[in-house]
Amino acid sequence: MASEHPRLFVTLWPDDAVRADLRAYRNHWQWPRAAAAMHADKLHLTLHFLGSQPRALVPALEAALNVPFTPFDLSLGTPDVWRHGSAVLEPLATPPELLALHAALGGALLSVGITPETRPFRPHVTMARHAAGAVAPQKNTHIFWPVDGFALVESAPDHGGYTILRTYPY
Repeated sequence: MASEHPRLFVTLWPDDAVRADLRAYRNHWQWPRAAAAMHADKLHLTLHFLGSQPRALVPALEAALNVPFTPFDLSLGTPDVWRHGSAVLEPLATPPELLALHAALGGALLSVGITPETRPFRPHVTMARHAAGAVAPQKNTHIFWPVDGFALVESAPDHGGYTILRTYPY
């Protein structure tokens, strides 16, 4: 049975080719024993994490997220392990269109009563959790991601899977 308060997020969802590149890059890291590498079908770039929201709000949220969107190119290639142990891959540079999309979505969230996170937006794809001490591949990487849309996604707490609720504009 579906939760009455699903955990939601708005994300850039990679196509199969980008997902394959991300998976291949993830597989070249040296992981400590405790690391939990992200399953390939979960690799994404979160724009806004919404947490648990009333399911009754989802139709209004889906409508509000239909913001103007300009496709852009994203180049991923900066690996890092953050101090809380997440191994990530960040953009080589943050496109202004990505920042504009993040801001527009923040306004859309406010319009339906959801307050966006106040932490600065730091775009990244999480490669693994519990990865303190991980070593990124020594060779430079450049994963080219032509972004032509984004998605509203539900995270299922019981099996850890993700369900795409709606895509824009894909």
